[in-house]
Amino acid sequence: MSIIRGNSFKGYACVITAAFLWASSGNAGKALFNGGMDAFELVQIRVTLAAIILGLALAIFRRELLKIRIKDIGYFLLLGSIGMSILQGSYFYAISKIQVAAAILIQYMAPIFVALYSILFWKEKFSLSKGVSLLLAFGGCYLVVGGYNLDLLSMNKIGIAAGLISAVSFAAYTLLGERGMHSYKPFTVLFYALAFATIPWHIFYTPFHYLTAGFTLSQWWWITYIAVAGTILPFGLYFVGINFIRSTHASIIATLEPIIAGVIAFLILHEKMEIFQIIGGIMVIAAIITLQLYHQPDNLSPEIIRGKSKT
Repeated sequence: MSIIRGNSFKGYACVITAAFLWASSGNAGKALFNGGMDAFELVQIRVTLAAIILGLALAIFRRELLKIRIKDIGYFLLLGSIGMSILQGSYFYAISKIQVAAAILIQYMAPIFVALYSILFWKEKFSLSKGVSLLLAFGGCYLVVGGYNLDLLSMNKIGIAAGLISAVSFAAYTLLGERGMHSYKPFTVLFYALAFATIPWHIFYTPFHYLTAGFTLSQWWWITYIAVAGTILPFGLYFVGINFIRSTHASIIATLEPIIAGVIAFLILHEKMEIFQIIGGIMVIAAIITLQLYHQPDNLSPEIIRGKSKT
């Protein structure tokens, strides 16, 4: 049990760190949008630069992580071209059409989809602690983003649809990622997800647009920050976390992102936090504590159960 607790702690720490990095990189995205950058333009350069940087790093330091079986190319094509690509595009498109808070709220319906799929198709046991955690996490996220002030039905319908697509694709990406780590290490899965995600973004959007866009030095700084601190590190840590605690738990813990973003805005930008937002944050933290207290061995990935952690 002590080994299981230790491994689950590593998983929680990785996903919480990923949530922090995603939240902190949000300000960089805002700076670029305020400077006139298009949402799809940012997605194209984000996945491309992240794939290049991670690929070079693996080639120099861990070349063995670049090896995959030919029969698995179809899997990585699905994970990257469908999962990662649609996730990035739909989320940023939703933000461009509806309130950021509403887009975040809709996307964090993903844990519900992950839990339902895992229970129905992977025969993962449903427990009272998981049900309570899901309710606490979604309800807490609803309060943190100010959902009580949102009228979703009166918003841009296409924006709402894009938000729902981002939630489904985030769930699919999480589940597919866990499946891939039965055979590969987290950063192998991430690299090929990013690499294959660049394909549709160079087909359906102006190919290599970033080479002629004339970005300033400041913009390139923020772009690089988003590629590394907002993409490679958090997505990599998220996969490492899934390797220890399974996708259902990881997707719930990821709902810390809007809470961390709110705290950062409060501390740095001096934005006011309402009492309901604070209560929402407490609810999400309670969800994570509930998961940790009632964490069971059968929720671990097959590699962890066999003692073959892929860190």
